[in-house]
Amino acid sequence: MSDDKPLALVTGASSGIGFELAKQLAERGFDLVVNAEDEARLQQVAEQIGAEGAQVTAVRADLRVHQETGMLFATATTLGRPLDVVVLNAGVGRGGAFADTDLADELEIIDLNIRSTVHLAKRVVRDMVVRGEGRILVTSSIASTMPGSFQAVYNASKSFLQSFTEALQNELKDTGITLTCLMPGPTETDFFHRADMDDTKVGRQDKDDPAQVARQGLDALFAGKDKVVAGSLKTKAQGLANKVLPDTAKAQAHRQMAEPGSGEHKNSD
Repeated sequence: MSDDKPLALVTGASSGIGFELAKQLAERGFDLVVNAEDEARLQQVAEQIGAEGAQVTAVRADLRVHQETGMLFATATTLGRPLDVVVLNAGVGRGGAFADTDLADELEIIDLNIRSTVHLAKRVVRDMVVRGEGRILVTSSIASTMPGSFQAVYNASKSFLQSFTEALQNELKDTGITLTCLMPGPTETDFFHRADMDDTKVGRQDKDDPAQVARQGLDALFAGKDKVVAGSLKTKAQGLANKVLPDTAKAQAHRQMAEPGSGEHKNSD
């Protein structure tokens, strides 16, 4: 890698919003370190983005594993260049009634969505504080604003990320470091299929464009905004409604969207 471009790290970059964030950062003049668990898809992403002129280093790591998370950060920082932008995007979900889902699946959500984000943020923030500059984008979710009936642990993990990021925003407000929460709604990615939610109403409905979500997220990041509800006007309206609706109403609305079988006999919205 040459030193004439800023460097960005993107986790969960092999598909969906993460891929679009990496691609669009390259279009904005960044070289990249991209991470995902799926090595084959990650290499394809690195080649695709690299073909557009960015220098791309692909680091396969399973961020559910503490040692591999540490290895990712070590690899990214041994390139001899500061990380100007860090996108903590990797995440996973699991649908279904909490009484029925596997404990191992729920703990994987915690390990990836929460534990790895805190781990990487700890390393990244310390480096950025020394330099007195840097930008961090954390992929939270509109799910952070509502109790997640039939996605109980996933929504709670995103609520954690929201609170965590907002606390760091206050701690670091005078340091030259900015943190931005990206809050997408349902987006056209592999998420719902991987979460075993193909038979739900939310799994079957039309969803937002990941390229639009990524663009709005990066615009907010470089504008230094604290957070952005990203996606369609429908998603933005939902974000506004969630500020005033009681939690019981939001939990019931989430149930109607995420309960297994809820998409079987209903037309898509």
